[in-house]
Amino acid sequence: MFLIVGLGNPGREYENTRHNAGFMTVDALADECRFTSFKSKFDGEIAEGKIEGEKVYILKPHTYMNLSGNSVIKAANFYKILPQNIIVIHDDMDLPVGKIKAKIGGGAGGHNGLKSIDAAITPNYNRIRIGVGHAKDKGADVVNYVLSGFGKEDKKQLDEAIETVVKTIGILIKKGVEEYSNQLGMLRR
Repeated sequence: MFLIVGLGNPGREYENTRHNAGFMTVDALADECRFTSFKSKFDGEIAEGKIEGEKVYILKPHTYMNLSGNSVIKAANFYKILPQNIIVIHDDMDLPVGKIKAKIGGGAGGHNGLKSIDAAITPNYNRIRIGVGHAKDKGADVVNYVLSGFGKEDKKQLDEAIETVVKTIGILIKKGVEEYSNQLGMLRR
C-alpha cells in the first residue's frame, strides 16, 4: 500500500501557482488512473485507487504548505503506511521548469512543506521534485515567486513534466526510486 502526497495550498487563488505543482500532478494522476473522487479527510482531500496492482491513496493536504506534515502523519498512521511507501510530489525552485528528479530522503532545501513532513514522519520518504525555476531577479521575493502563475512556455513544460510523472510513477511503486530515477534520466534527455 502506498500514499502519494501532492503538495500545494488550498483555495482558488493558489490553483495554478508554482507552489501547487504537487496538487496539479496528483489531480492528473487521480484522473488518469480513475481513482475515486477526492473526499475530505485527514485535514485534506484523499482519493483511492490502484497503480500497477498496488492499492494507493492520494492525499492533498489542506493545512497550507507549512503544516503539510500534520495531514500526512494522520493519513499515514490511519492506513499504517511506512515512510518508504510514501511518495511526496512537490515544486522545486532549484530545478529548471519541467525538470523532474526523484530520491529518497535528504534535506528540505528550504521547502517548508518538506520541513513539516520531515518533522512529522522522518525525512526517509520518496520525493518527486518538479522544477518550477527560480525568479530571474536575484533580489526577488521567493514567496511571491512560488505563489505566481506560469507563463505560456513554462506551463507547457510543467504540463509535460506532469504527464511524465503520471505515466511513469508505476515504476517507482514497483521497482523503487533508484530505478525510477534511471528511467526519468532516459526519458527526459
